[in-house]
Amino acid sequence: MLNAHRDRWAFFIFVKNAYELKDIVLTIIMFCALSVLNAQERFTISGTVTDASSNETLIAVNMLIPEEKTGTTTNEYGFYSLTLPEGRYKFVISYLGFATIEEFIVLDKDIIRNYALNESTEFLDEVVITQDIERINIRNAQMSVNKLSINTIKQLPVVLGEVDVVKSITLLPGVTNAGEGSSGFNVRGGAADQNLILLDEATIFNSSHLFGFFSVFNPDAIKDIKLYKGGIPAKYGGRLSSVLDIYQKEGNSNSFHMNGGLGLISSRLLAEGPIKKEKGAFLFGGRTSYAHFFLPLFDVKNIAYFYDLNTKLNFRLDPNNSIYLSGYFGRDVFAIADSFENSYGNAVLNFRWNHLFSDKLFSNLSLIYSDYDYDLKLNFVEFDWTSGIRNFNVKYDLKHYLNDKFKLEYGLNSIYYKFNPGDITPTTETSGINPFKLIDKYAFENAVYLDAQHQLNDRLNLSYGLRFSTFWRLGQDELNSYENDEPVIFNQDLQIYQKAEPLEVMTYNRSDVIASFNTFEPRFAAAYLINDDTSVKVSYNRLSQYLHLLSNTSSPTPLDVWAPSGKYIKPQLLDQLAIGYFKSLNENAYSIEVESFYKSIKNRIDYIDGANLIANNAIEQVILNGKARAYGIEFLLKKNDGKLKGWLAYTLSRSEQQTKGRNNTEPGINSGQWYNTPYDKTHDLSLTAAYDLNDSWTFNANVLFQTGQPTTYPISQYEYNGISIPNYGLRNSNRLPNYHRLDISANYKPKSKRNKAYKSEWVFGIYNIYNRKNAASITFRQNRITGTNEALRLAIFGIVPSVSYNFKF
Repeated sequence: MLNAHRDRWAFFIFVKNAYELKDIVLTIIMFCALSVLNAQERFTISGTVTDASSNETLIAVNMLIPEEKTGTTTNEYGFYSLTLPEGRYKFVISYLGFATIEEFIVLDKDIIRNYALNESTEFLDEVVITQDIERINIRNAQMSVNKLSINTIKQLPVVLGEVDVVKSITLLPGVTNAGEGSSGFNVRGGAADQNLILLDEATIFNSSHLFGFFSVFNPDAIKDIKLYKGGIPAKYGGRLSSVLDIYQKEGNSNSFHMNGGLGLISSRLLAEGPIKKEKGAFLFGGRTSYAHFFLPLFDVKNIAYFYDLNTKLNFRLDPNNSIYLSGYFGRDVFAIADSFENSYGNAVLNFRWNHLFSDKLFSNLSLIYSDYDYDLKLNFVEFDWTSGIRNFNVKYDLKHYLNDKFKLEYGLNSIYYKFNPGDITPTTETSGINPFKLIDKYAFENAVYLDAQHQLNDRLNLSYGLRFSTFWRLGQDELNSYENDEPVIFNQDLQIYQKAEPLEVMTYNRSDVIASFNTFEPRFAAAYLINDDTSVKVSYNRLSQYLHLLSNTSSPTPLDVWAPSGKYIKPQLLDQLAIGYFKSLNENAYSIEVESFYKSIKNRIDYIDGANLIANNAIEQVILNGKARAYGIEFLLKKNDGKLKGWLAYTLSRSEQQTKGRNNTEPGINSGQWYNTPYDKTHDLSLTAAYDLNDSWTFNANVLFQTGQPTTYPISQYEYNGISIPNYGLRNSNRLPNYHRLDISANYKPKSKRNKAYKSEWVFGIYNIYNRKNAASITFRQNRITGTNEALRLAIFGIVPSVSYNFKF
């Protein structure tokens, strides 16, 4: 009863806080709106842009007025609004893979005009180059953003034929991962937990299946993908390094269709159709692996499989109101005989309401639930371990199209978190294991933001905004207190850091606020147009991160747990500055992007030597606050047209961390020196190419080279009782061997009659064609015969052929 009362009280505060933030936003907006109004009579053209075949809204469609060198793009829900002085204009609507529309409009009154674009060709989501959606926008102030179409991602050669959204973005400059079989990704020298991954606005806490071999995103259900590496808009917050914003398809409201694929590891199937024609649609997609079904044939009792379920419903109530219900449910299961079983997964649900207040003011209200849980059954010791993180999020976002030169985005969101660090339950009465529950933790994260896109003149475009975030660490059942509030002490005699003994254990009510933090997060970007094909851009952003992933591995694992900032763990703060040069060549046939960045991070957590992170009820006893920095230069050359298309990406960068002693008598971590983070990659080079031989055959290739991952090797050894024991050097002062590989694939599209509904495609691939044994890790052990220490290299993949079959009807 007490816990139920606390949860109701927490939810009341959650809603009340969001309501109070609304008044602040509206006051700011009124001031900004008045500052840009003028006496000249203007009129607005607005509406939505859809795919004519499915009636699904299209994101980022170009809505251009060429002679005025102005325009806009559709938002995440296909809506656009453009306000111009009275007159007659040529209006151009263009989008990748669709026929361009050109027409003349007369603006002498407000106009609502919806457009339905026809595909320029029809075939299984193939890449059609009419105007490349991934070409850089020279004029836009936004920089450090990469957008890959799902069609491009589907063509990339991949391991075992499994299309992988997360692996595909590692082919972009500034994006790496910890190697094969690793989960997550790293952006500009940042940690994997510093990436905000959103699926239909809901947070995904673990983006990988099978411990990193595949991503959780079903490519058939994905509509739009955008990665922000810097210059991050004010509507995003909570992570330092990047935002990966992914939207699912809405479903076909015109007719029923199905598509899917059969691969060596998994198969997928997606169905979509109208709830009510041209007003509402449904989408259901499923994906599952099935290799474990064949293991019993070889007398293998192990199990390893995953599954996904993507769902979406949408309905247009009237011209000004639409509602959406979307969800994702995924699970991984891995078991070795009867010894243990490991399962983990994400579950998200999002209800959204789009409302159009006027032809200039668009709003979206989202109610979001997100849950990630981890379960480990150890049958040989007869207990079950569970942990997880759950949140409830209320978001209200508005986009105000004041005129063709000035647009505003503003809104608020409030998130309630519940953290379950771990719960141990005996599975039998004779196990000898006592039930043990780590203390649950609770928190509120709130934010209000304002963003402006401002075209000052024909050459200078600005984007500027401010995000104000707050974080409240709420009361929990038990919390240790320490002398001088220092849970870690330094033993002068042994010259090591150790856990401090608690003075007392304090108890709080759920309604108590243990610690609170407030952060102003300014955002700024500018683009100066040198000529129609060349611009220079600069951006600055400050971000805060109140959640920390407790992990001492180079890539996240399902066993890692999330911890909130609080009395002993400070929020991470980042300042990033970037400058770039952007050029379009030969009428956009080629494009060049060069960016340089510098990142400075405060309060990056570090771990004392020998830190135990698993089942630790006082994690503050093994953590010290340090700082980090990353800097580098990125180069991207793209060929957008012709039979041969692709890009060359290169990044030269450095990522370092430092944790000094808290006073002159302490050495800190690594003797207080800067050292390489586990995700530092000095050189990162990738070449991606696609060649359209004819209407049936397309060939693709990837070449990758990366500097080896930092690691720590022994520098000497000593003997104790006849056993050789290695002595390790400074942290991450060594590296694994350099990583490189070549992948190829071929797509074959059988010819079919133009009116035939069924279409198919074969995809043949070879991953790591020259069988490079890239090191995932190097460990050291004592040779049982010679008694000497030896190095053991672990490689995940050699050469891997694959074949898959895709279909659509």
